[in-house]
Amino acid sequence: MTIDINGDRLKRSMRQQAAIGMTANGGLDRLALTDADREVRDWFRSEMTNAGLDVRVDEMGNMFGRRSGTNPDAGTMLVGSHLDSQPNGGIYDGPLGVLGALELVRSLNDHSIETEHPVEIVNWTNEEGSRFQPAMMSSGVWAGEIPIEDAYETRDDAGRRFKDELERIGYRGEVPAEPQYEYDAALELHIEQGPFLDEEDRDVGIVTGIVGLRWGEVTFHGEANHTGTTPMHYRSDALLAATDVIGQIRRIPSTLGERTVGTTGSIEVDPDSINIIPETARFTFDLRDPDDEVADEAVERALHEIESAAEREGVSYEYEQRMHAESVTFPQRCVNAVRSAVDDLDYDGRELVSGAGHDATYMASVCDTAMVFAVSEDGKSHTPEEYTSWPDCYAAANTLANAALNVAGVANLGEVDV
Repeated sequence: MTIDINGDRLKRSMRQQAAIGMTANGGLDRLALTDADREVRDWFRSEMTNAGLDVRVDEMGNMFGRRSGTNPDAGTMLVGSHLDSQPNGGIYDGPLGVLGALELVRSLNDHSIETEHPVEIVNWTNEEGSRFQPAMMSSGVWAGEIPIEDAYETRDDAGRRFKDELERIGYRGEVPAEPQYEYDAALELHIEQGPFLDEEDRDVGIVTGIVGLRWGEVTFHGEANHTGTTPMHYRSDALLAATDVIGQIRRIPSTLGERTVGTTGSIEVDPDSINIIPETARFTFDLRDPDDEVADEAVERALHEIESAAEREGVSYEYEQRMHAESVTFPQRCVNAVRSAVDDLDYDGRELVSGAGHDATYMASVCDTAMVFAVSEDGKSHTPEEYTSWPDCYAAANTLANAALNVAGVANLGEVDV
């Protein structure tokens, strides 16, 4: 059997959430634990309550909505994603997965379907890691991979502490940030954030795993001096060392694997003046590959370049690992549930590995997990130009609903034909 979600209702919900934190250019600026995040949380809580869900909020602000199953001994089916955004990001990244999960529950209610397994939907706190690092912080705490004390003490660029901001917006719950039930399986819907589905004109993605992810922060310490009076051979230029390494971060992936990628996303220079030799240069790097050994090799090569640049330019350096997420291969049970849903709905699907990190990374350490990808037009994400058509949103959310129903099990069809 298959069910069809209400595509018009999903569209309305997506537009409602997008209005909270929308930018002038149609993007979304809703960083974790900001006032806009509080507003969308309040809205989502109301929507879950209206759908008849039992709502709880844990110590990390993770929001859960629970729908009972008929079998008291059956493990819970967990479905969801995140509502926080990148600065000036897009309206689909994360929210489509949360509202697709909500639409699953609404559709079960529409058709009076009871499931054998309880179904929970979730909004994870601070998936993006833009304001507070690391990314996927709260699902990591929930899964027991990140100590809650470390998460609470994390600070944003303005020095504001995660715990304080969580309390400020009123979403530090009393429920422990850990699994409250036995979880049987988890599914996450997300936009692809890459070009493959769009290039091949596919309807939906069947995600088989997630790449390994390594974040690092490097700070070079040189000596500030006058740019006009200091001979070149007297200089200890922190920025020159940094730029040498940044160039290598771009080149390292081409020496390793087809799926290896490397990026420098943040740079700070002090003093930031046209006629002063930079004393300090700080930058971050992001290296990824589906093979953890390759990802680790990429980091080792970056560290070698850092040490060589410091010696060459006569500067010192500090290195901090900002994030280390192992690659994930999803078990066939949940991948097959997604694949079966794609086949049953007669969609044109494609299997692929996610190049982005997701909360499913940590969910997979708790229970069997898989993901559904929606088409990203031109592969764009983390930008206001991010776009997924409403038919593509519908196809992905419909796949999610049917895959979840496959796993959760139908106990009672009610009186409505589906």
